[in-house]
Amino acid sequence: MIEAASSIAPRSVTGAIGQRAAAGLLACAVNRKSSPWLVAGFVALHVLLWTVILTRLRAAQEIHFDVAEAFAWGQKFLLGYGKHPPLSGWVAGAWFMLFPVTDWSTYALAMVTVGVGMMICWTIALRVVDRRRAFLVVVMLAIYPIFNLKGFKYNADLLQLVTLPLLMLAYLDAFDERTVRSGIWLGLAGALALMTKYWVLTMIGAIGLAALIHPARLAFLRSPAPWIAIATLVVVMLPHFIWLMQVDFLPFTYASETYSLSSRVESAKLVLGYMGHNVALLALPLTVTALALAWGPHGHRLLRRDPLALVAGAWSHDTNANMRTQQACNIWIVQIIVAIGPPIGALVFSIYLKTDWGISLFFLTPLAMIAIPQLRVRQAALVRAVVTWLVVSLIVLAAAPLIVPITMRRNAVAQFTYGSHSELARQLTELWHQRFHSSWKVVVGSSDVSDPITFYSPDHPAPLSPSEVWSYELTPLDEAKRYGFIGVCEVNAWNQQECEAWMRQNTAGGDEMTLTTRRLFRGSATPVTAWHVYVVPADRG
Repeated sequence: MIEAASSIAPRSVTGAIGQRAAAGLLACAVNRKSSPWLVAGFVALHVLLWTVILTRLRAAQEIHFDVAEAFAWGQKFLLGYGKHPPLSGWVAGAWFMLFPVTDWSTYALAMVTVGVGMMICWTIALRVVDRRRAFLVVVMLAIYPIFNLKGFKYNADLLQLVTLPLLMLAYLDAFDERTVRSGIWLGLAGALALMTKYWVLTMIGAIGLAALIHPARLAFLRSPAPWIAIATLVVVMLPHFIWLMQVDFLPFTYASETYSLSSRVESAKLVLGYMGHNVALLALPLTVTALALAWGPHGHRLLRRDPLALVAGAWSHDTNANMRTQQACNIWIVQIIVAIGPPIGALVFSIYLKTDWGISLFFLTPLAMIAIPQLRVRQAALVRAVVTWLVVSLIVLAAAPLIVPITMRRNAVAQFTYGSHSELARQLTELWHQRFHSSWKVVVGSSDVSDPITFYSPDHPAPLSPSEVWSYELTPLDEAKRYGFIGVCEVNAWNQQECEAWMRQNTAGGDEMTLTTRRLFRGSATPVTAWHVYVVPADRG
C-alpha cells in the first residue's frame, strides 16, 4: 500500500502542476492587461526555439541563395534592386549592422520576421474575435510550417508576413473608423507592402474587392478613408516609381523573362503543384486545431464508437456573441480571393506560379477558421494546441543532430544546398590579401556564385553579375575595374561558357587559376567543385 501511494503521489503532483499552468495560461489569455505579455512571451519563445532548431538542422548547409542575395542588396540602400523593390534589402542591411554576419544570424532574422508577423496577426484577430480565440490563432500560426520549418530563408516573400498583416490591420481599422487618419495609415501600409514585392498587388486587389463586395461597403466608400489611402500610397511611392522609369522598369523585365510560360499545360501543372503544396502546409495547423477543438473528456471512446459525434462536439447551434461579424466578413472575403485568384490568373495568363508565392497569402486562414460563429472553442482546446506546439518543437530540437548527417548523405550532390562557397570565399580573401595587402572590394560572377561569396568573405566584396542586367546598380563595371576584382566561374555550370567569355574580355592583365573546394561535415563530404578564378588588380591609371 505504501509503495502504491508513493507511485501515485508524483503523478498527482505533476497533474496538479499541469492544471495550475493550464489555468494560469487561460487566465492570462483572456485578461486585457496580461494577454499582450502572454502573446509576446509565446512569440519570443517560438523565435528563440526555432532559431536554435534551424541553426542545428542546417549546420551542414550554407545559407540559402535568397538570403545571400538580400545581404548583398543590403550593402547599399538603393530605391530598388533590379528584381524587387528595396525593403527586403534595407531590412537585411539594417539587421547585419546590429548582428554578426553568420549563418545563425540569418535564421534569427527569418524567425524574428515571422515573430513580428505573428504579433500583428494577433492584433488583427482582436479586431474580429475575443482574446482566447485570438491567442489560439497565434498558436495555429506557430504550428503552420511557414512560420517555423519552412520559414528558414529570409527574403521578400517572408518579409511579406510582416507587411501584408500590417496592410490587413490598417484596412480593418480604416473600414471600422472611416477617418482621414485611418486612411493615411492604410495608404502608408499599402506603400510599405509594395516596397516589399510587387506580388502584394494580389493582396491589395483582394482588399479592394472586399471593400466593394462587403455588405457595409457604402459606409466605407462614402468616407474619406479609402480615397485618402489611395492618395497617400501614390505620393509615398513616387520616388520608387521615378526609379522604375529611370531603369526602364527593369524588375518587370526580369519577371517577364523569368516567369512567363508558353505552354498552358505546363502552367496547369505548376498551378496544381502550387495548390497541393499550400494545402499540405495548411493541413497541419488546421488538423491539429480541429482535433483540439473536437476532443472532449470522452474523446477516445467517441472516436471508436461514433466519430461523427466527436466532430459534432466542436459545433454549437448558438453563434458567438463576442465575434464582430462585419470584420470577420472582410477576413473571409480577402482570404477566399487570395486563395483562388493567383491560380486562376496563372492559368489565364500562362504564368510560372511558384509555390513560394503562397508563403504570404494564407496567414489569415487560421483566423478565418476560428471566426466561424458556430465553432465552439473550449478552454481545453487552447491548452492542447499550445502543448502540441511545444512538444513538436522540442522533438525537432532533440532530433536535429540525428537528422543532419542523414540529409547530408542523401543530398550531398545538391550544390545550392550543400555548396562550398564559404570555403571558396575564405580562399579568395586570403589570396587577395596576400597579393595586394588590402581589403577585397569586388567579386564578379553569376549572382548564385557572387552573392554567397559576398556573404561569407570577411571583406564582403560588392557583387557584380555582368550577365544579369537587373543587378547592375549594385556595382558598376568602372567601379570594379578601379578597385580591382576577382572573377569566378564554376566549372561545368550551365553558364560556364558565357561567364568565361566575359572574363576573357575584361580581365586583361590579370591572373587565371583553378581552385577546388568541397564541404566537409562530421565525416561526410560533398563532391569536389572546381572554379576558374581571375584575379585583376586595381587600375592604377
